[in-house]
Amino acid sequence: MSASAADAQPVVIVGGGFGGLSAALALSHQQPRPPIVLIEPNDRFVFLPLLYELLSGELQTWEVAPRYAQLLDNRGIVRLQERARRIDTVTGTVETDSGVCLAYGQLVLASGSEPQDFGIPGVREHALQFHTLSDVARLRNHLRQLQRQPRNNGVDRPGVALVIVGAGATGVELACKMADLLEGAAELHLIERGDSILPLAKAFNREQASLALQRRGVHVHLNQSVQSVQADSVTLQDPNTPPLKHNGLIWTAGTRPRVPELIPSPQCRGERLLVDASLCSLTSPNLVVIGDVAAHDNADGTAGDWPRTAQVALQQGEAAARTVMATRARVQAPPFQYNDLGEMMSLGKGEASLTGLGLTLAGPLAYRLRRLTYLARLPGLSLGLRAAGAWLLGG
Repeated sequence: MSASAADAQPVVIVGGGFGGLSAALALSHQQPRPPIVLIEPNDRFVFLPLLYELLSGELQTWEVAPRYAQLLDNRGIVRLQERARRIDTVTGTVETDSGVCLAYGQLVLASGSEPQDFGIPGVREHALQFHTLSDVARLRNHLRQLQRQPRNNGVDRPGVALVIVGAGATGVELACKMADLLEGAAELHLIERGDSILPLAKAFNREQASLALQRRGVHVHLNQSVQSVQADSVTLQDPNTPPLKHNGLIWTAGTRPRVPELIPSPQCRGERLLVDASLCSLTSPNLVVIGDVAAHDNADGTAGDWPRTAQVALQQGEAAARTVMATRARVQAPPFQYNDLGEMMSLGKGEASLTGLGLTLAGPLAYRLRRLTYLARLPGLSLGLRAAGAWLLGG
């Protein structure tokens, strides 16, 4: 497709998560504004870092998962509630699962990630997930069932256990929140194949998380890999460790990028698409790749990937909009520069840990700052201010 022909076509964004929605909103503010189409199968945008507060009832669905119709209202963005199946970068077209075919001038691929079971037997059949709104609803119902089980004169029931696999941020934050919700109705076990929880976290947050798990009596099993999952037990790789009985297993051990079929095949590292400094695919200048599906190499050839976090995706979404507009104007796009704004973790009801922007803090104040910071960052300023105001008024 020629440059002039590409300019006549819309900018198509595949995926409405942090990166895709941020790119769409940033493009909607450009003058002149290009035609924008957002392809996203879900009805609601999910602010993933606040799913824990949705599980506990500390926040409501409208605060954590606003509807796209509300976020995109009067912004000149066309939303197609579909899932992209195939992208042809030669013809400049994207096809959806239902067979809709759209031509694009530039395409922003922000299709995100999905849970990864690593082919371990039984995970898909027996494990709960914590990735979507429906996952939260299923887990909440499961917790209520355990809470309703009778106890002997108020004494906790021995042998009733929940298992969380994966001690990254999701697993640790979920373990703390669930321990507070269960109030002793079940033991909690956290299984990690590495020798430490939160291997990618900042030291202060890792230390505070360890203390939070200890205070809540969570059993942490390090250097333990899962061999298989059964309906009521999990078998570990260590032959000297007996199967661990459970009354529910939540899998948070990893994700994989969700990438539509691309024609022709792009340059990749693993399952992620390699991009240049301005986030363009190495094989197609009209394809901008951001978030969990993007990989980047340093000048010396070593991997220089960015953290796969919400703040990276938000920043890349805005950078993707700049790259798209530079491409349409036929000027050099600026390189993406990641600005680390710090790290925040939920560590149970009313507790959190944060480090960054000159702050190192844990406890109730950190919890309030974390919530206010995230709510203020909700895409769509009016919604973010309304959510933050509702929280402040509610104490």
